[in-house]
Amino acid sequence: MVMVKLKIGGAWSGVLEVELDVWTVARLRQELLDRSGCACLKLISAGKVLKDGESEGSQNLAQLGLKNNSRILATNIPVDQHGNSIKEEFLAEEERGNRLARLKTAAANLATRHADGSLPVEDFNLELENQNGHKVHWGSETDQRAIMMGLMLHANGKALMKKGKYRDALEVLNMGEESFSLCNPNLLEVRPSSYSWLSVAGIRLEKAREGIERAHGKESTRIRILQGHCFPELALHLRMELLEGVIAYHRGHLQKSKDAMSSAQTRFLQVPDESLSFLLSMGYKESEAKRALRMNNLDVGRALDFIVEEKAKRTQKRKENLQRQKEILEQKTYGTTPLNKAVNLSNLNQLVTIGFQKEIAAEALRRNENDAEKALDDLTNPETNAALQNEIISRKRRRLRAAIKKSTENLVAMGFDKASVEAALRRFESEEQALSYLLTQPITNTAGGVGADHQVGGSTTEERGGTGSVGAGHRVGGSSSQNEPVEKKKPVEERDVEMEDELTVELGTSDAYSDYDIEVTKEGEAINEYLALISSAENA
Repeated sequence: MVMVKLKIGGAWSGVLEVELDVWTVARLRQELLDRSGCACLKLISAGKVLKDGESEGSQNLAQLGLKNNSRILATNIPVDQHGNSIKEEFLAEEERGNRLARLKTAAANLATRHADGSLPVEDFNLELENQNGHKVHWGSETDQRAIMMGLMLHANGKALMKKGKYRDALEVLNMGEESFSLCNPNLLEVRPSSYSWLSVAGIRLEKAREGIERAHGKESTRIRILQGHCFPELALHLRMELLEGVIAYHRGHLQKSKDAMSSAQTRFLQVPDESLSFLLSMGYKESEAKRALRMNNLDVGRALDFIVEEKAKRTQKRKENLQRQKEILEQKTYGTTPLNKAVNLSNLNQLVTIGFQKEIAAEALRRNENDAEKALDDLTNPETNAALQNEIISRKRRRLRAAIKKSTENLVAMGFDKASVEAALRRFESEEQALSYLLTQPITNTAGGVGADHQVGGSTTEERGGTGSVGAGHRVGGSSSQNEPVEKKKPVEERDVEMEDELTVELGTSDAYSDYDIEVTKEGEAINEYLALISSAENA
């Protein structure tokens, strides 16, 4: 029999002589277990996990594609000391699958609500923006929805990567890929828990390089025009070349791996302590100082300008977000169109500038599905204008009745007598004031009769220092009654608030440059580790 050499790295390093036509994965694993002293090993060759199960266990190493000088990575796998049952593992996996399915459904629902112009149920609105923070529309409504969903899942995947949950991150990023075809090297993370993906990672990286070149231009010419003197692409190229080096190593292309790792190593800009100290002495945070220096190729002057500009952008963005929140609340007071769309505030402002009352103009737009021309016709027609005003008055009355009913139910549920509650709500402007008054009354009086002047528990108008009835403008109960559309509501969508919050919290706290805040520690350790493995393999 012909003996060949296999080069082993990882838990045990060295050269192992085997007979490819005789040895199986099980025998190879046992030999390495004996030599390494480990209890359990995972074996990877050419990006593929070598298994000794039912399908591959009967095959010899030659049939699995191994040959002379093939490289195998042996990874130590900790053995569960408590012997968790297969049932427990299955239940945990099932729970994980259900959570990911909920996350995908929540992303789809959020994208649908915010891409089609419907009135959002939240106090915020999801919008697509370009690198300057300007709102953009890409393609059709379907395209907008797909891109929104993909970007939400992308952000969530990155958050999971930061927490070290690489398996979940990979699943979420794959779901995002189903929504949009933009490829980013940040979507690819190679960890021991995902070696089964190494066989396709090379293809993904090729697509990533092509996508970055399309976005940034040849030699990064386009991004240099867009970003001025900034260099945001350095982090992307560093990560991409690091991953390319990892893939090349596991495919046995040592020189190609070494070149990629060396190139990645030179791309990282180590921030000088002197430059960092200068910016810190001016009161800036370490994270923003490091980001500014890296983005500006360690130029302190430009880094300082960059920090000032970014602060101004964030301040402006906060103002715009607050203004948008006010607009959403205003839109909710007008109700929705027959197709469940919000009233178009741009069209509304145009009608107001002409001289029409805002509330009536909003009702005209709502009725006519935001068609400004048809709304104008209704506003200039005396009959339809009168009908619009009557509808607004009727709506206010309905909302007031609904609010009073809700407040009555809330107070009665607290134990107060219904008659006393109704009388208190007629005399006070809000549910809170009515509750405060009812709490001051003797318990024996709360069930007492109510006179013609609506006295409650013997109280008089003079004693409370105010007057009686609740007008149309008085606030009773919560504001939810104001959001009821005039038309019959669609069935209420069942929301998964937990998953929606998990998706949107990342969008609210992250920024466009978050991907460029990389530290040398993680990437540097990976580069050094693989350069050491390459050196060891070359010297073997």
